[in-house]
Amino acid sequence: MVPKVVEALESKPRIPVIWLHGLECTCCSESFIRSSHPIVQDVILNMISLDYDDTLQAAAGEQAEEIREALVRDHPGQYVLAVEGNAPTADGGVYCTVGGRTFLDILRETAAKAKFVVAWGSCASNGCVQSAHPNPTGVKPVTEVITGRPVINVPGCPPIAEVMTGVLTYVLTFGRLPELDRFHRPKMFYGQRIHDKCYRRAYFDAGQFVESWDDEGAKKGWCLYKMGCRGPTTYNSCPTFKWNNGVSYPIQSGHGCIGCSENGFWDNDPFYDRLASVPVPGIESTPERIGKTLAIAAGIGVGAHFASFMVKRGLESRKGGVEDGEE
Repeated sequence: MVPKVVEALESKPRIPVIWLHGLECTCCSESFIRSSHPIVQDVILNMISLDYDDTLQAAAGEQAEEIREALVRDHPGQYVLAVEGNAPTADGGVYCTVGGRTFLDILRETAAKAKFVVAWGSCASNGCVQSAHPNPTGVKPVTEVITGRPVINVPGCPPIAEVMTGVLTYVLTFGRLPELDRFHRPKMFYGQRIHDKCYRRAYFDAGQFVESWDDEGAKKGWCLYKMGCRGPTTYNSCPTFKWNNGVSYPIQSGHGCIGCSENGFWDNDPFYDRLASVPVPGIESTPERIGKTLAIAAGIGVGAHFASFMVKRGLESRKGGVEDGEE
């Protein structure tokens, strides 16, 4: 794998990238420029050709828009469209405009000839806070605005820097999209729950929970589930890559996961209320019910084993009695 990545980075041409910004706070760009593996200088100077990004580019105004329009016109099917933020659709999309045009129109125009589209962050992937109830501007994620183009969702508020650069590295190396889940997320980064990799998982299994922010459990690093942690329902790589060059992530720093990479996380209960339910394939159940079910199943198993043992012992005893009588 390593030789293949090295060969691709050294020999393959840089990918032209158009990076659009809709309704968002630019936290995805802030995260991206802090990537340490690879560092962002290598990404921009050696891996991709960032031809348009109205946050990082030197050009402005009409000159900037002319660059984007020329790239779309002259290089159809060759460039990657990166989208940070989402598109308001209410009232014709007037709640976000760039250069006198609605972002909705610019997004559709640019996506139409893109090789594929990357939706950076939860704003672009699922709507984030802008789409929270009652969603007054009619915000929609990229997948609901763009049709006929492959889309990679890279959710998170913001996404982890190394996940962002990892997606670009994969595409450059293999020339194809990574395997995606049903939400268009790369399985390599969003295939496991935070709960599955959490270093506090043992405390969850042992029933040792923080009950208040200043109790002994908090000081001992016990599980934050009862403080609202959404790790059991959130798919992301936070425990693996962490943040700021692998220094820490929210749970390690003492705060529960807010599930920022999941659809509709702003509307999914208050952040500091205990998670009401943990989804399990086919059912909705609470962790306590799951635990009780496992305990009952274990009890039934032990009981069945004991009953089987007693029946076998009784049969052997009867057999012995018959044989003694025959003698």
